[in-house]
Amino acid sequence: MKRIRYMIVGVAVLGAVQAAGQKRQIGYDDIAAGRLAARSVYGLRPMADGEHYTTLSNGHVLRWRYADGTLVDTVFRRPAGFPAVTGYELSTDGTQVLLATGREPIYRHSSRAEYYVYDRSTGDLRALSPNGKQQEATLSPDGRRAAFVRDNDLFVVDLADGKERRITHDGRRGAVINGIPDWVYEEEYSFSRAYEWSPESDAIAFYRFDESGVREYSMNTFRGGLYPTNYDFKYPKAGEENSTVGIRVYRFDGDTTVGVDLCQETTDTYVPRIEWTAAGGRSTESKGSKLAVHWLNRRQNHYRILLADPTTGSASVLYEERNPRYVERINNETATFLPDGAGFVVKSERDGWMHLYRYDMTGRLLNRVTEGEWEVTALYGIDPKSGRIYYQSTEGSPLRRRVYSVGLNGRGKRQLSADDEAGMHDGVFGPGYRYWIDYFSNADTPTVVTLRRTTDGRTVRVLEDNAALRNRIQAEYTLPRKEFFTFTTPEGVTLNGYWLKPADFDSTRRYRVLMTQYSGPGSQQVADRWGWSWEAALVREGILVACVDGRGTGFRGEEFRKCTYGNLGGLEVQDQIAAARYLGTLPYVDPARIGIYGWSFGGFMALNCILKGNEVFALAVAVAPVTSWRFYDTIYTELYNGLPQDNAAGYDDNSPIFFADRLKGKLLLAHGTGDDNVHIQNSYEMIEQLVRAGKRFEWAIYPDKNHGMGSSRDHLLRRAIEFVAEEL
Repeated sequence: MKRIRYMIVGVAVLGAVQAAGQKRQIGYDDIAAGRLAARSVYGLRPMADGEHYTTLSNGHVLRWRYADGTLVDTVFRRPAGFPAVTGYELSTDGTQVLLATGREPIYRHSSRAEYYVYDRSTGDLRALSPNGKQQEATLSPDGRRAAFVRDNDLFVVDLADGKERRITHDGRRGAVINGIPDWVYEEEYSFSRAYEWSPESDAIAFYRFDESGVREYSMNTFRGGLYPTNYDFKYPKAGEENSTVGIRVYRFDGDTTVGVDLCQETTDTYVPRIEWTAAGGRSTESKGSKLAVHWLNRRQNHYRILLADPTTGSASVLYEERNPRYVERINNETATFLPDGAGFVVKSERDGWMHLYRYDMTGRLLNRVTEGEWEVTALYGIDPKSGRIYYQSTEGSPLRRRVYSVGLNGRGKRQLSADDEAGMHDGVFGPGYRYWIDYFSNADTPTVVTLRRTTDGRTVRVLEDNAALRNRIQAEYTLPRKEFFTFTTPEGVTLNGYWLKPADFDSTRRYRVLMTQYSGPGSQQVADRWGWSWEAALVREGILVACVDGRGTGFRGEEFRKCTYGNLGGLEVQDQIAAARYLGTLPYVDPARIGIYGWSFGGFMALNCILKGNEVFALAVAVAPVTSWRFYDTIYTELYNGLPQDNAAGYDDNSPIFFADRLKGKLLLAHGTGDDNVHIQNSYEMIEQLVRAGKRFEWAIYPDKNHGMGSSRDHLLRRAIEFVAEEL
């Protein structure tokens, strides 16, 4: 009776304290519900005039003025009963609007949809094609046509009369793909549309993939049926045959298609990008745009830019680069052609740091644009009128980013982001380069979005300051403290890290520690930005969270990133073990109770750490891990590890399936059976070896879930929190 009475009194007191404004520590529910997530500004699309932008709101496409944020007009108003609009595109002159509805995801980037075209001048709204869903529909630059892919073939629709023209005729599942990428190109080169309109709208350049020789991966799908079905798709694993890739150009004048000469002796190569260059190309006598083709050898250590004549398909080498290990991943910023045809700018790490170099259209180096022991991390654009380049870099600290502009000649550098706002700055620049949008945050500051002038970086207006979030945190929460630190390994390598500690941290206590990491090549986890993941909920459980970026991670120069080449998981694991040993020497850490967590590459690392570092790590949580790089795809794996035929030791010496007998600590292994990226084969092999070794561990298999776990993600993370809190 007294006990019950005491409890009632206790509750009453607690309620009184909370009513008076007592703060609480964050838990997983806060994180999962997004209560600490910062608002941002998404979907702003700059218009060609440089003075306006458009947004999508409740199916309506709206036009706004940059300078004062005034709503100018409604470009498209969704009629009653019209399907939900998930995407849109405006023609250059703004007269045509392409609308995507009923989007059906396929892989990470790809999807099918029903597209509609809205003519602003007539008010006419009609389906792009009545013959089934389309992929990657786009408008021609002149707004007269639209292209799309269906059933692996490329189609064009004349918007004036709605007539549909089939450009290719050999598309077939599992054999030939036109206009969209195969699985490995989509995943690793991050594009889902494999065709490009010419600036004059008179031609389309497109990829043709022949994946007939690529072996299939068969994935069971259950979905509640009486019998499971198989989903089969072409997936080239390391060392195996890739698709044969060709580039073709279709011309409307004459209804002809030509193949582009890729200037190669073998078809076992990659084409990570194609793009049209400005009129004139290399030859002052030629008319019309040229096609730039970005080419890589299979080893990915030899890179070329080819300049092709779209009429004949003939090509020549414009730019060439070699690297003893590998050329950093080719993307849309690797080479940027000037809109006036005066040359191009290349991102290259030829001096050990990623910097910008300027070339003319004969391939002659004119000058380097940036220089220093820091890296250019984004190239936003080049304004030919002012002759200035806009970019982001790590100048000042690899943990932070600033935005700059500089002349094409490398002179007149200006910092556009505010110097008193240390953290992460990212920019969006529109046509005309009069304004730019600055996205800023740091470990203590939720995202602040401002519209700024490009001339001097001065703020025009604030688009989002997250004042409501800051006030709510101030009133309701006691957040963990994020503290950055460095330490030096026994090998003399200085590494960056951070702590998450409770606000009432007691240095006289001995805390349990969970290390979180990803550790993949070129990645970064230790950065001064806002964001809270599930691990922060462990702080409330009396567990400290630590993160260390070891060798192989990015933004500290080429040698730091590429020293892991050919031996994935070697130095990376050494560094995490060294980090754990260092943390264990601190007076407030219990060295016998250190765990490690990771997902994907991080899962591969977590497994290796608890096996090879079994005297250091007491626990591991490994989600969707690679367990042998022989199971993973060609482009990613061979870039960082070479071909298994040439480097068997680099594949096997760090494969956790060969070290299952070393398990001593607690292990939770989780994977989705529908993971098209890191196949569940990886975890099945790991489970088999652990069972053979007689090891006790926990495993969680999520039926039909992909690499991100989908709707099961919440269940998994709650189990991970319980597992760490109970077992560490």
